[in-house]
Amino acid sequence: MSDSVIVLDTLAQTRIAPSENSLKSLVTVADTTFVRLADYSNDFEYDLRYATENNFLKAKVYDCAECYTRVKTAKALIKANKDFIKQGYKIKFFDCYRPNSVQYKMWEIVPNPQYVANPVKGSIHNKGGAADITLVTIGGDELDMGTDFDFFGRKAYHDNMDLPQEILHNRKVLKETMEKHGFWSVRTEWWHYNLSSASNDRIADFKWECN
Repeated sequence: MSDSVIVLDTLAQTRIAPSENSLKSLVTVADTTFVRLADYSNDFEYDLRYATENNFLKAKVYDCAECYTRVKTAKALIKANKDFIKQGYKIKFFDCYRPNSVQYKMWEIVPNPQYVANPVKGSIHNKGGAADITLVTIGGDELDMGTDFDFFGRKAYHDNMDLPQEILHNRKVLKETMEKHGFWSVRTEWWHYNLSSASNDRIADFKWECN
């Protein structure tokens, strides 16, 4: 199928309900384990677009909405979110870990590497080290980032300075805080962040259970 290594990793609607039980601890969990973020923090918001048809594919490619990452990514996201909360914001997710089989589905719909990573090579989303995010106020109102998620055009570029100051400020807060916690951005997508230490992780294809 490809020269990529596909592995099955340990598993530890668009909006995810908070965990009904007390929050779990990441202290003793291996960094490469996949975990459900909502089990470890109630401070995130979710609008997982690929579990709906409200995305650039115009297709639902997840059976249900969940946000999983590897433990090291979850730790970094939780730390970054605590930093955002001190500033009056919190993270809202559009996408998290993406099984490689879903990457193949996306490629079948849009086989263009400008918009979808070739599943043979995979992406850091397939490794559990990437997140597509925005910021919301503590009350849940989205900050104006200038475009919607998955808008492919110059208006979404980080280096496009021809935007209102409010938008530039919001993007700067998002970018600087994420970089402070070990993430790097994609120049053409204000919403996309990769954990630097996840680049060499293996592609995975586990699927979470849907209730």
